[in-house]
Amino acid sequence: MPRLRIASCQLNTRVGALDHNVELILAALEQASEAGCDLAVFPELAITGYPPEDLLLKPGFIADNRAALEKVAAETRSCVAVVGFVDADRDLYNAAAVCAHGEVVGIYHKRELPNYAVFDEARYFARGQEPAQLWNVGGVRVGVSICEDAWNPAGPILDQADSGAELIVNLNASPYFEGKLARRERLMATRAADASCALVYVNQVGGQDELVFDGGSMVFDADGELVARSPQFTEDVLIVDLDVDPVYRKRLLDPRGRPTDRLLPVAVTRSEEVEATDERRSVGAAPLPAPSIAGVLDPDEEVYRAIVVGTRDYLVKNGFGDVVIGLSGGIDSTLVAAIAVDAIGAEHVHGVSMPSRYSSDHSRSDAALLAENLGIEFRTIAIEPAHAAELEMLAPSFEGRDADLTEENLQSRIRGLTLMALSNKFGWIVLSTGNKSEVAVGYATLYGDTIGGYSVLKDVYKTRVYDLCRWRNTQGPSPVIPEGVIDKPPSAELRPDQRDDQSLPPYDVLDPILEGYIEHDRTVAELIARGHDEAIVRRVAKLVDGAEYKRRQSPIGVKVSVKAFGKDRRLPITNGYR
Repeated sequence: MPRLRIASCQLNTRVGALDHNVELILAALEQASEAGCDLAVFPELAITGYPPEDLLLKPGFIADNRAALEKVAAETRSCVAVVGFVDADRDLYNAAAVCAHGEVVGIYHKRELPNYAVFDEARYFARGQEPAQLWNVGGVRVGVSICEDAWNPAGPILDQADSGAELIVNLNASPYFEGKLARRERLMATRAADASCALVYVNQVGGQDELVFDGGSMVFDADGELVARSPQFTEDVLIVDLDVDPVYRKRLLDPRGRPTDRLLPVAVTRSEEVEATDERRSVGAAPLPAPSIAGVLDPDEEVYRAIVVGTRDYLVKNGFGDVVIGLSGGIDSTLVAAIAVDAIGAEHVHGVSMPSRYSSDHSRSDAALLAENLGIEFRTIAIEPAHAAELEMLAPSFEGRDADLTEENLQSRIRGLTLMALSNKFGWIVLSTGNKSEVAVGYATLYGDTIGGYSVLKDVYKTRVYDLCRWRNTQGPSPVIPEGVIDKPPSAELRPDQRDDQSLPPYDVLDPILEGYIEHDRTVAELIARGHDEAIVRRVAKLVDGAEYKRRQSPIGVKVSVKAFGKDRRLPITNGYR
């Protein structure tokens, strides 16, 4: 029975940073080679990073990506490397290169191109059309596939299995949303069992703009049983000894019958000269410990860690050293500050209290206590002088009109101006603190609390904000989020005794309606039929549709749900459908 030693290389690549990505790949390949691996598998488009988007329109980028691949191939020896890159022929292809003994010995083109949700691969790539082939690695017939290829039950994995594949490697850049790991595991286990093939699923990890890749790479045996799994949200080189059983008996007993299509060719990954002198690396190597199966995270921990990784990588990969946050003493800015500290360290986080004439004493004290608990720099800049001056300046124009939302928004815009001034002076990026509930219904001041370079909670409903705060307080020796912040009614504090539920339905009523309307695309009539109050549903839908123009001008943020605002949900601003 052949045994392959395989390295699943779960890496945090950077889009466009070709030299950086090559360094990551070569470091993991060296680790795999030193461990005696026969095969090392890397994520989808590992050379370019994923998704490269309109970088693919630059011919120079495509040429540089191929040169970077050749650098990787030149460093391969007896450990075969399967590496994602962009191939150019008559068109562009999302491709995987099979590299061995210093050269690219074969290329596979992705056949199934996703063009839904956050994916738009059909904009850039052509589907692979040429006949695929299998690769002989250490006496094992190996099929290569890329991400979406595995989601189609009638896709290339079936063709490869019908041609006698004994192992399938699947290169991925699969973005995270809550609960997706379990969905992937069920799917890949089914593919392995249906194909009677062992399957190595390698996913990338890290943040890219609003996307987060959670890793969770997996290895399955030919019965679809999970053999090993990498942890989520961290780089990992998972090395597994995989015994590859002959699969013909199981396939002969398959009620679907024997394959009748023409068989794929089998290519070797070694020249005859090398084969005669080079022993397989894993033969005779010391056995590895039992493969590890990383545990599944608690749902709140999973979402929290996704936001931390997304925030960290956006800041680090874009060269931002420090952040500034307006600390109101409310629960949203409190959670954003905690996430920022966990992402880049307390020494890089700056909190600013900006009290107005309506700010309560407990909000100020809660903000100060949070800053002390987190160990971040904290300052107070009262906005009353600017607020009074603006009111005086506008008084002649506003004469004869009662105070209304205009005066409330004025305070928010002064706070936004103050944060941007600090950002300009010190080079700190402003982190926005609005949550998905507020972003959805437009309960935010344009050019006020919508300003910022990154929106940490943009895809987190208000009710979930409370859950994440409670989870964060269970970590470490003592809670960092003051209980007063969690217990007090939410308020923007822009007028006397203001509460959010004076302007909006209670969040435990609002959030389920928003989830149905946004993430499941249900109509007003469908939501009413599901038992939600008709008047509230109609009001909420009107607010969501009317706030689309605000969302187009707001910063991007971490995607953690099935459907997030931004590139994931694209509705017209000018829209007559209600």
